[in-house]
Amino acid sequence: MKPVIQLQDVHKVYRTGEVEVHAVRGVTLEVYPGEFVAIMGASGSGKSTLMNLIGCLDRPTSGKYFLDGVDVSTLDSDALADIRNRKIGFVFQGFNLLPRTSALENVELPLLYAHNRLPRHERHARAMRALEIVGLANRASAHPNQLSGGQQQRVAIARALVNQPAIVLADEPTGNLDSHTSIEIMGVFQELNNQGITIIMVTHELDIARYAKRNVILRDGRVVGDAPVRDRLDAARALQELREAQKAVQLTA
Repeated sequence: MKPVIQLQDVHKVYRTGEVEVHAVRGVTLEVYPGEFVAIMGASGSGKSTLMNLIGCLDRPTSGKYFLDGVDVSTLDSDALADIRNRKIGFVFQGFNLLPRTSALENVELPLLYAHNRLPRHERHARAMRALEIVGLANRASAHPNQLSGGQQQRVAIARALVNQPAIVLADEPTGNLDSHTSIEIMGVFQELNNQGITIIMVTHELDIARYAKRNVILRDGRVVGDAPVRDRLDAARALQELREAQKAVQLTA
């Protein structure tokens, strides 16, 4: 099996005047289809820069990056935008939904930027299928202000899936959510991963990282740890235990 992501001695240096900031220092990393990887590290460790490189939002200063077998490290801006739209689905901490647009229309947005634009009825059908996957088909006509934080993040996940990408990148996807809703979102990601979707998630939360299958730890722009999760959490079980604990508290109140 070939890796869907392959970084070879990747460096990223930012220059501001005479000052150089080495954000990523010689990262070599492979991610295979069907993996669920959490990238961890303290502020300034380089994890956000690495996510931007993996997501084709930036180019490495040196080194090679292959995405689904394609060397993207030297592509121009237009080619990067095209491969982002076709190969990668993004989920952000802030949801990034258009406030005056329905859930269905928000999910359809990536399809509008495709080179081969689909007919309206096909865009509608694909967006509805994506909402069904995340359990929100019955809220397709709702606007973001009519949805909870967890529901908004589910819409964002559906939007990431609508182009059937090779990989989903999630940048602190539970950062704006309470603990119960965070577990629910991790349950969505685990279900998607069980269906074979490759997921890479940036998080600084140790408990959230335990829902992944593999943890990659960065420090000062370098990979200092890369290991499978041995005590992996199951979101469905965690939610059940949380509900039972809440019920027990109510009975004793």
